[in-house]
This record gives sequence, structure tokens and C-alpha cells, in this order.
Amino acid sequence: MSSSTSSADFVCTAAKKHQHTVLVLQGGGALGAYQAGAFEAFAAAGVAPDWVAGVSIGAINAALIAGNPPQLRVPRLREFWQRVSLPLPPFALPAPWRRWSNLFSATAASLFGVLGFFKPVLPPGSFTALGLYDSAPLEHTLRELVDFERINRAEVRLSVGAVDVASGNSVYFDNTRMALAPEHILASGALPPGFAPVPIGGRSYWDGGIVSNSPLWYVMDQQPDLDALILQVDLFSANGKLPTNLDEAQGRAMDIRYSSKTRFNSDELRRRDALREAFLRLLDKLPPRLHDDPDVRHLAEASRRSQVTLVHLINRHDTGSAGIKDYEFSRATVDELWQAGRADVQRSAAEADWDDALRPHQGVHVYDLTR
Repeated sequence: MSSSTSSADFVCTAAKKHQHTVLVLQGGGALGAYQAGAFEAFAAAGVAPDWVAGVSIGAINAALIAGNPPQLRVPRLREFWQRVSLPLPPFALPAPWRRWSNLFSATAASLFGVLGFFKPVLPPGSFTALGLYDSAPLEHTLRELVDFERINRAEVRLSVGAVDVASGNSVYFDNTRMALAPEHILASGALPPGFAPVPIGGRSYWDGGIVSNSPLWYVMDQQPDLDALILQVDLFSANGKLPTNLDEAQGRAMDIRYSSKTRFNSDELRRRDALREAFLRLLDKLPPRLHDDPDVRHLAEASRRSQVTLVHLINRHDTGSAGIKDYEFSRATVDELWQAGRADVQRSAAEADWDDALRPHQGVHVYDLTR
């Protein structure tokens, strides 16, 4: 691929090579503005997902995308992120003042909540409360900005991850299997101790990021023979600098904690892909008389080939928020993250080996847009 070819052009061309386009959105609180900016650039390039899977803030962004017609998706995302960001300060201050303005915004969010998102549970410190904040404002925002009738027509598949509090099992609410409502999105983002479990159908659910912060494994597990371009937008980077103070140490630990499952999922998909190819080679060597053996048929079914181009976009931008970056909702930071996500997709792509993604292939091929 030449240096004059943009990442967006690459993604658009790759999308045409596959039957499906899947958008996979990690959780990460205020960092989710990065996903919105990335989606704006994908949409501008003509990339329209037919399946969106998300966890936590990724589930909220996913609902805003699946629950609106194509021409309204970016405006609704922008309206949501403008609504939940604090307008003070209205622009990014230079260092070292930026650190203190970020701390002010995060402190304001923790003490007073975020308009359109959450508010403190009153009286604070109640022994009967299961969360520090009430997400009723978010429910109102979702009902206003998301068309759940459209979601439940399943024109775009929507899958949001949560955790069953009693069993500890990961659960996905999927509009191809059930009718989705605001409470399913709230459950996906109910991270303790900030938020109480969300009751649905006699069970209680917490944030899906407790088990896995990325829905990639769910997507691949649902369709082992998937033919798709998967756009995975992660908010935490596994690679980072050695921290120099306690605040940076907290932020670095957050990066490692919430990116760990993503690395595990990618590695496991490659391992499973190699195992599938080995099974197929073995099956080809068997004599015809064994082809109808139940174990052979089972292995053949489990070894169905996928054709996946996994484009991985990772937020590696430092907004100076470190250990408070998931709840630092200042307008300056939200706008910066949005612009960073958009720029990362638009930036020139000069990786020569990406040409391979535009050729037919079997298995899972992974490309990092922000390497």
C-alpha cells in the first residue's frame, strides 16, 4: 500500500472483500470519545457495520450507532458526548495547568455526577445502597437519542456484554435473540462500586468488563466460519511507559488490566486458527471409510474455515489524565479524544504488508492501524 493511501481507504476496500463488517468496542468510560471519533472517520469512508458489539461505554456507543439511521449516527454520537462532557475549561490548558484542570473535572464528576449520565446516590454512604451513583440520567439520554424499535428490527445486529452477578458468568444481550431496552445497555455499563447491579428478568447484572473488556471473543465464538472485516477499537494500550509517580502507576495498571483480555483473545484466535488448519490437514489424510465416523464429522464441523480481517485500532493518546482518565469528562479532553480517534483512522497508512489483507485469505489476519 502506498503512503498516499489512507487507512480509511484501506478499511473501505477491505470491507468490500467480506460478507460482513463488524465493529467491536471496548469499555473505558470517558475514553469512549475516541471510539466516536474513529467511527466518524470510518463512516466518512463509507464503512457501515452490520454488527456492532460493545462493553460498557462501548455498549453505549454501539447502541447510538445501531439505534439510528446511517445519516444520524455521527450527529447522535456527537450530541451524546457533548451532553456528558463538562464545559469547563472549554479548551485544553498548557502543561502543567492541564493536569490540574483534568483533576478538577474528574473531581466534579465524582462529587456531582455527569449531566445526562449519572448522579450521586443520596444520602451518600447509605449501607443499603449497592452503588455510589444513579444511572437514571443515562436511561433518559438513551431513550432520547436511541431508537430501540430500530434496534429490535435487527437491521444492524447489536450485542452488549454484561456479567451475571450471582453466577459470575459473562452474558451477552443480543437483538437477534431478544428484544433490547435501555436496561440492557445500563447493565453493560454498571461497573461496581460506582453503579448498582441492573435487574433484568429476575437476574442482576454488572459491567461486562469485569470478565472481559472486549467483545471480540463473543463475535468469533458465535460464527466460527465468519467472513468479516472486524474493526476493533480499544481504549487501553497494553504497551506503555514506565510510570514515574503514583498517578501514572494507577493509569498504567488500568491499561494493563483492561487490555489483558484483548491480548489473550487475539492470541487465542491465532492459536485456534492454527489448530483448525491442522485438523483439516489431518482429515484430508484419513481414508474414505472414516469420513462418516461421528468423531471425524465433529472435527470437520469444528474446523470450518473463517475469513477474517481484524483491523485493530488502539487509543495510545496521553491526555494527561493518567489514573483518572476513565472518569475525566472535561470538554477539552473529550474533544481531544474524538479528534485523536478520527485522525488515527485518517492518517496515512504506509505499511506494505497490509496489501495482503486485500487478497483472498483463510483464517484470521490482524492489522494494527496505530502500531
